[in-house]
Amino acid sequence: MLEAFLAAWIGVALAQASPGPNMMAVASVALGQGRKPALLLVTGIGTGTLVWAAAVSLGLGALFAAFPLLLTLLKFAGGLYLLLIAYRALRAILAGTTSTVTASRTPLSDLGAWRRGFFVVMTNPKAALMWSAVATFLFGAGLDSAQVLAFGPVVAISAITIYGAYGLLFSTGIAMRAYTRFWRAIEAAFGLAFGALGATLLVWGMRDLRS
Repeated sequence: MLEAFLAAWIGVALAQASPGPNMMAVASVALGQGRKPALLLVTGIGTGTLVWAAAVSLGLGALFAAFPLLLTLLKFAGGLYLLLIAYRALRAILAGTTSTVTASRTPLSDLGAWRRGFFVVMTNPKAALMWSAVATFLFGAGLDSAQVLAFGPVVAISAITIYGAYGLLFSTGIAMRAYTRFWRAIEAAFGLAFGALGATLLVWGMRDLRS
């Protein structure tokens, strides 16, 4: 079991460290609102990771394979959510409000920051695909449902460590002073990135419906 966990964790850690909606959400909140909201958002991501682990241990990965439309619907949901974040970034620029792309014009509450991270990871098709692959690998290695479920805390700790490091990095004084000075350009960059990701997911969803 330990060998299977280690092999799966290496792939998961690389996926977590790579740029994506989770990392950008953490970075944008850290820059715009500081360390505490960013780390609370990270705990939301970690919680979502545990939910994904529970879901695939109960057969969600097999359900995605049997009913591809479910993954297509998740692509549409994730795409629309990312486009909403992009819209908020561009609206902030036009309004001259230094609000982060993952927040409203008012600061995120503790619960709001946690909820933001949870929704980002739960509507992320990348997470669905990753967990489906992880479940396939672990079940293929002979592990049972309880052992696959036990892999969830391993990934949650990894997520909190990796995304927490991003939160600490982007909430440093240097990073936040740079944001204060160049916030319009930074908001535009994050907004365009989230918009591109969202549009890509919608295009992939449309392709799935046509195939």
